[in-house]
Amino acid sequence: MEKTLINEESGEMVKTSVMSTITIDCVIFGFENGSLEILLVKHGRGIRKGEWGLPGGWIKEKEGLDNAAHRLLRELTGLNNIYLEQLKAFGDPDRFPMGRVITIGYNALIKREDYNIKAGFTASEAKWYKIKEIPNLIYDHNQILDYSLKRLRRRVRQAPIGFNLLPEKFTLLQLMQLYEEILDKEMDKPNFRRKILRMKLLVDLNEKQKDVSHRAAKLYRFEDNIYKKLTEKGFSFEF
Repeated sequence: MEKTLINEESGEMVKTSVMSTITIDCVIFGFENGSLEILLVKHGRGIRKGEWGLPGGWIKEKEGLDNAAHRLLRELTGLNNIYLEQLKAFGDPDRFPMGRVITIGYNALIKREDYNIKAGFTASEAKWYKIKEIPNLIYDHNQILDYSLKRLRRRVRQAPIGFNLLPEKFTLLQLMQLYEEILDKEMDKPNFRRKILRMKLLVDLNEKQKDVSHRAAKLYRFEDNIYKKLTEKGFSFEF
């Protein structure tokens, strides 16, 4: 059934088949050159033109939440076939200026090198931002991002997470930098190395970095069975 509502992009009253009170917003984490990053989009038209926010939008009336999240992410950023996990609903009465709208948050951890980002639909630009350089975002998107980051910090102490963020072959320094970025704390390198290797989570590839200006470091990969077991069973680990 068609409904009439204010189109947030144009500010006009329109007839639409989208749900007028529910939206989707996605927090997409990546890791590049030692920095944790977030994928943002710039609005290309409407009342929020030129402003940055999380990828998201309206749900169609006959569309499931997960399908809507994947569709919106694909249309806005070109990302497709990624694992999205539902965060929670955000429903502050004043979060949206044109009426009561509840948004369902999703998040994902992805290897940046595996995907090409391309802005589309209502986004004029899609860009990775370092977690420490996030601008002021539209609506309550900064709060949604903060919630997702806090959740990621809890998870990193309970299960391994680097599989979806690091390249297939990585150094212990890259792994430590990832944990430092997520937890926002400086690690003691020998202590981190000792604890990680004791978990039997990594496989020594007997290879070293190539074409680097510094001393080449040893390369590792995750041991698939141990990674899966620790992900399912969890652990309590303090870095």
